Amino acid sequence: MRVSSLFGAMALVASLLGVTASSIQAIQLADGTVSFEKPPRLVKATTTYNQADISGATYYFTIELPENAGEPLQKVTINQRQGFDDIRFDLDDSRAFEGTPRNKGERLTLAAVTKDDETQTISVTFDPPVTPGKTITVGLRPRRNPWTGGVYLFGVTAFPAGEKPYGLYLGVGRLHFYDNDRDFPSDS
Repeated sequence: MRVSSLFGAMALVASLLGVTASSIQAIQLADGTVSFEKPPRLVKATTTYNQADISGATYYFTIELPENAGEPLQKVTINQRQGFDDIRFDLDDSRAFEGTPRNKGERLTLAAVTKDDETQTISVTFDPPVTPGKTITVGLRPRRNPWTGGVYLFGVTAFPAGEKPYGLYLGVGRLHFYDNDRDFPSDS
């Protein structure tokens, strides 16, 4: 189902269930659950270093929050979904800013960066929440790039501000790491 059809259907069901719309046109269900009017979009995932088994990299996840999102962005979660090695992060060295990695803007204040060890999900909470109409980037610092090269996939979910936010899955950020020469025989 296309995203626009999904939101149209959600609006119809919401109206039948007694949904109220605030002055900024967010979707709020009768039970208090809040959702975005127009969904944020995962623009890109990149890394500063794509060589396996090195330190000093930053993984960037760029998200566009449309002007008509209806609610500010409170939290983003990032979960490694595929890859041979489990990547460990230095959560204290996380960052977020307006713009993209190549065009950094104002730094955003993070209320918390936490990890759920059971689900291997990192949560980045903004304080204050990010207002609609901005493109932001979250930067996570791994302790080291994975030992084993290959494709690593990270699921990204966005949550609006509110006591009962409905998380919206934005898609997969894909990072490809390349093995260094240790795995290849020489030609001599």
